[in-house]
Amino acid sequence: MKEAELIKACIKNNRTAQNELFRKYKDTLYFTSLKYCRNETDAEDNLHDAFITIFQKLKTYKSQGSFEGWMKRITIFKAIDKYKTKKPLNIEIKEDILEDEVIVEKEENLSLDQLLALIQDLPDQYRLVFNLYQMDGFSHKEIASFLNISEGTSKSNYHRSKLILRDKIITLSKEINPKTY
Repeated sequence: MKEAELIKACIKNNRTAQNELFRKYKDTLYFTSLKYCRNETDAEDNLHDAFITIFQKLKTYKSQGSFEGWMKRITIFKAIDKYKTKKPLNIEIKEDILEDEVIVEKEENLSLDQLLALIQDLPDQYRLVFNLYQMDGFSHKEIASFLNISEGTSKSNYHRSKLILRDKIITLSKEINPKTY
């Protein structure tokens, strides 16, 4: 079934079409959830909640832009909504500190799963800002709006997340290859 036909069938509550849509996109949206959630259980819950919203809002999809992108946005915002209810971590860092670039590079001996685990281990606000900015390309202005924080807080949380990740990557790399360090 073509995507447009699949969407129309889902809008009509065709369970077979809804199942097909779920199977087609569940892995992609699960990975998106994993980036924003602390663990696999939270990611599974987020995926479930996202699909409920996707099915409820399908009739509002205007067929402009990528359908997958539209679903990813819903998945991201579902994860953000969950963490908005928690007390946010708003740490301001002076602008001159932000001028120093922190480079976080993938160490050759770290797997994608290990890097994802390090990102998932970041405090909620740092993880959300890091993923929104670094992984999904949102601006600090957009992030500030999504999370109800200032643009400066978004920038400082992003900077702080990179510092934490860099230190964790170095520590983990030392554990994996102690002779290299």
